[in-house]
Amino acid sequence: MSERINSAKDLIVYQKSYELSMEIFQLSKTWPVDEKYSLTDQIRRSSRSVCANLREAWSKRRYEAHFISKLSDCDGENSETDTWLDYAKDCGYLSCAQHASLTDLASQVGKMLGSILKNPKPFLLTSDA
Repeated sequence: MSERINSAKDLIVYQKSYELSMEIFQLSKTWPVDEKYSLTDQIRRSSRSVCANLREAWSKRRYEAHFISKLSDCDGENSETDTWLDYAKDCGYLSCAQHASLTDLASQVGKMLGSILKNPKPFLLTSDA
């Protein structure tokens, strides 16, 4: 990391996961009402949880194990979101193009999370930070 990051919001992975959750929110507004408490609620919750868990992870950077644990939660929520996207496409609520765009964004988020999980040290708070 070359430039100072002051907030999880400065991370590209946060920005992309936020973008994904907002795109899902906008698209899911048109889904059937009978999906409100199932697919719509589930996909909104999991996609938003990626950002929320990133913020929690950022606040726990003093402790590597806590940081990694919250990042693992992010990765799990992102994978869950990808599964719900498959259901949304297969139920006819997303076009193939929309699905491809959203799953590509989820894949980018997953790769970034994986990279941080493999090398968390640059993100951790140290006594000299």
